[in-house]
Amino acid sequence: MNAAIDRGRAWRLFGAPTEQRGSVNDPRTHEDFGVRWNEKWVYLGEDGRSVEQVVLWLRYDFMGAFDGEGKPLEVPAEFPAA
Repeated sequence: MNAAIDRGRAWRLFGAPTEQRGSVNDPRTHEDFGVRWNEKWVYLGEDGRSVEQVVLWLRYDFMGAFDGEGKPLEVPAEFPAA
């Protein structure tokens, strides 16, 4: 987990998600790729069906980014701030 990655920075790094599941205030948690989350940003591939990558959040905490197969994506330690 990289606490330096807030929602605004993640949006600039990954762009707008194709789908969003859950929400920052959703009390229900789920687990994918060994990570607990309550909000999931899903980025679909060009075919509109395959999952290209996901970004997981637990409330406001960035929990990780993964490719469609669950492999963690390397996220730069620093990227443009607001």
